[in-house]
Amino acid sequence: MLVIALVAIAGAGAFAIAASNRVKGSPAQTAAAYFDAWRRGNVSAMERLVFQPPADFSVRHRTLSDQLHVESLQLTPGQLRTTGEQAAEVPFSGVRRLADLGDWPFDSTLRLAVRERTWKVLWAPETLHPLLKDGGTLVLEEVETSAAELVTSEGDKIPNDSYAEAYLDPLKREFEHVNYGWSLVSKVPGRPDTTLLHREPEANVERTTLSRSVQAAAARALDGTEDSTIIVIRPSTGELLALADRLGESYSAVRDVFPPGSVFKTITAAALIKGGLDPAAQVGCPGTYQIPFHRPFSNDGEVDRGVVTFTDAFAYSCNTTFVEQATTRLTGEELSRTADEWGFGRPIATGIGGTCGTVPETDDLDMLGADVIGQGEVVTTPLCMAALAAAVQSGTWRSPRLLSEELVRRIDGTPHEDVQMDEGVVAALREMMTAVVDYGTASESGLPEGAAGKTGTAEVEGETPHAWFIGYRDDLAFCVFVRNGGSGRSVAVPIAARFFNGL
Repeated sequence: MLVIALVAIAGAGAFAIAASNRVKGSPAQTAAAYFDAWRRGNVSAMERLVFQPPADFSVRHRTLSDQLHVESLQLTPGQLRTTGEQAAEVPFSGVRRLADLGDWPFDSTLRLAVRERTWKVLWAPETLHPLLKDGGTLVLEEVETSAAELVTSEGDKIPNDSYAEAYLDPLKREFEHVNYGWSLVSKVPGRPDTTLLHREPEANVERTTLSRSVQAAAARALDGTEDSTIIVIRPSTGELLALADRLGESYSAVRDVFPPGSVFKTITAAALIKGGLDPAAQVGCPGTYQIPFHRPFSNDGEVDRGVVTFTDAFAYSCNTTFVEQATTRLTGEELSRTADEWGFGRPIATGIGGTCGTVPETDDLDMLGADVIGQGEVVTTPLCMAALAAAVQSGTWRSPRLLSEELVRRIDGTPHEDVQMDEGVVAALREMMTAVVDYGTASESGLPEGAAGKTGTAEVEGETPHAWFIGYRDDLAFCVFVRNGGSGRSVAVPIAARFFNGL
């Protein structure tokens, strides 16, 4: 009996020793439990599976998720590998979805070992992400911009070398407000920072009325011609389709005024027609005409064309005809009032400012004679002359604009309402401007069929004259101006022809 008892006691002791040496769990079970807790964001459960976790274990996990704006985490364990009698590892891949940068994949390894007779996770910072090894940190940095981008009416980029930059660059400030982008940056002591993910801030995009194709054609038409500008307007809406400005010395095609020369005869003709002069009326076009008891005026080269129709006098740009007819039929007040009707008396609201010019009233016949042919005290902007051509084409004067009507109101104030022009005057001006291109001063110049216009050469004391050409074709109205360029026919008209050929 004693022997049996001793054997029983010995057996119980051996069982107790074996039970006390038994390892709890398995590496596969511990790894699965850890990944499951990590997916659920249960950091406390994760921490219980780690051997001697650092005091800031929970803080590290939560801080990384908060600072990087992690929205979700996917984990995909690989095949468990035994690395020793009581050691194993599980390679795994993960994808963190960052709210600001999208999916961010990574690969790491979960290491396990038996500690205190239990399978435990041997945690290190690189378990959370490999780039956290050796004191590395991951930082989400804001990238700030307040830039605005102006685009064409089609939403395209403004063509390069468009000659519109002087207007567009200052305009961008009207639309600047702060936007943010993001960069995810890895920082490891002793190494250069590494950008892992990046999202540029979105620029504030605003559409202008500029047409990509029209702006490009206008800019290329000016290539090689200094101190020049071409402005193109859509007559049916007043939209600026092109604003190419190469004027030097900080001159502006929309704000600075110049003597218009014979393009102003369009307004003088409007005043005379409204006053009763028929475009078919026979008028004299002598080489020189002297206002009785006042100064003389001459045609270019003192060309004497004898008696012609008023339309022909406009087509050939007879100074003498216009001086004689205007000084005998019009007053300075009537000329000024007509100019006001065709834009001079109305504010222009483009979104980039602008003015039309002035036609002062005068009782001096010498000054009136000079004014009616665009000399004297008359001054205007290329912008205003483009709007004049647009009004002839459409029969309605509209304030030209570079932005939507809503934005123009915000920046420049409420534009003047559209004004219907006298139908009879408009019809006559269209025929007269067509004659200029058909057989007058802009004929045989390469302009396309259907074009109409008026040339101008504005004298400048002591300097080369300014060259002008205004006109329209279909729903495009334009003004070409070359400061101190010379003759409108020889300098400005070819630019218009190049523009149309470039469309």
